[in-house]
Amino acid sequence: MMFDPKWLHACVGLLPVLCFLAALVLLDSYKLVRLRMVLAVLVAGAIVAGICYAIAALVIDTTGFAFENYSRYLAPLVEESLKAVVVVALIRMRRIGFLVDASVLGFAVGAGFATVENVYYLGVLADSHTAAWIVRGFGTAIMHGGTQAIFAALVLTNADARGRLDARAVLPPLLLVVLLHAAFNQFTLSPIVETVLVLAVIPPLLVWVYVRSEHTLRGWLGSGFDADQELLELLGSEAFSQSPAGQYLYQLRERFPGKVVADLLCYLQLYAELALRAKGMLMLRENGIDVEVDEDTRSKLEEMAFLERSVGRTGLMTLQPLMHTSRRDLWQLHLLGK
Repeated sequence: MMFDPKWLHACVGLLPVLCFLAALVLLDSYKLVRLRMVLAVLVAGAIVAGICYAIAALVIDTTGFAFENYSRYLAPLVEESLKAVVVVALIRMRRIGFLVDASVLGFAVGAGFATVENVYYLGVLADSHTAAWIVRGFGTAIMHGGTQAIFAALVLTNADARGRLDARAVLPPLLLVVLLHAAFNQFTLSPIVETVLVLAVIPPLLVWVYVRSEHTLRGWLGSGFDADQELLELLGSEAFSQSPAGQYLYQLRERFPGKVVADLLCYLQLYAELALRAKGMLMLRENGIDVEVDEDTRSKLEEMAFLERSVGRTGLMTLQPLMHTSRRDLWQLHLLGK
């Protein structure tokens, strides 16, 4: 019985990017990203691949643009932009808090895209040489995942530095990954050389991102834990009314009804309690202990959501001087709601 090279082509074309993604998930000592989230993002990347295929077919059919030229000049812009939509949505929905989960989920978008793309080419390039599949599996597929991992990490860094996620945080990283993708698609070097360059750059870069992120996360856990604990102790003490925070809330009675001020105080206490629980969960995960969110925590999250609706956006903005409301601190509350 003769060996069918299609099985080898399928393995070489599909497995490297998925194995690399699995390695990224396993390297995450804090388990910031759940497997179901990774799978959902993989599916999102696959959907993006389908949309990009439809766009390419439409452009080529209606304009007569050569497929080779489309691949070189238009495909990088279209593909990276649509993949970026998924990453930006994840950051905006607070599914991403640190560079580690940015890298994992960014790479997952690209991996989903590359998997569908290579499944398509398995049918189109049925008689191609094994070397072509080495390039597609270890070069093109890793490039798709790597560019979005880089994009996610840079956007997250910009959002942290600027304090908000806006066009200035997104567009420069998007331009960078579009140029990287376009450079890869020019094939000015031989495909094998480009594949070697991808493997030489992207894995070490992502390892460096992991090391830096875990160092940052440990520092944030230490300082944030102390700050949340101090706030919680102050809220429960008799000295709170005489503290700057207590005086600040007292002054709010001139701007809001007494019931709203009471709700703000309750919200502040719930926030401090839940922030401490989230940081505690991360510390346990670092030591290999995975804990489930209990019913008491879920009820507190529901109460907090009710209070958010009750006091409104203006009321919550008045609490910002008293609580951590950075994107990263809000992300930890999402961690409890998973």
